[in-house]
Amino acid sequence: MTRRGLLGAFAATAVAAAPTFSNAAGFLRGSGDIRRIRMFSGRTGERIDMIYWIDGKYIKDSVKEINHFMRDWRNDEVKQVDLRTIDIMAASHNLLDVSEPYMMLSGYRSPATNAMLRRRSRAVAKNSLHMRGQAADLRLSSRSVSQMAKAAQACHAGGVGRYFRSNFVHMDCGVIRSWNG
Repeated sequence: MTRRGLLGAFAATAVAAAPTFSNAAGFLRGSGDIRRIRMFSGRTGERIDMIYWIDGKYIKDSVKEINHFMRDWRNDEVKQVDLRTIDIMAASHNLLDVSEPYMMLSGYRSPATNAMLRRRSRAVAKNSLHMRGQAADLRLSSRSVSQMAKAAQACHAGGVGRYFRSNFVHMDCGVIRSWNG
């Protein structure tokens, strides 16, 4: 069966999440039989809506497509995105109970792109987890920054930054922490 066939077969199935576990490993074990991610990029015009995990196994081709989607769009550089970040994003999206895809503002950033952005803004970290493929900046028009941040924090699985002025939430698979940008 092809990946597209699997997508069709499971398109109506929702990812079940268990945010009550106190650590990421416990949380992710309770995530259900499938995991799905839905995003679009205003920068490239690309959209992604795919199941990337079924019955305890990541789908290699789907993860490869996610890596390409989350590339540094400024130079087309692709990096392996940490699967934990993708899981946090997918679980948070499920907790928000929306069908709207995330708008991804930033996924992987090359060191050159990060340095350029850092020169323009003090809010960009010198050793950003974006450069490791461990972070994403996301927006939903149907949910507030606070609602998105609460869902991400319910995962107990990484860092969550609230950027109210720019209307996005940073999610990463680093140390559990939160901040306002």
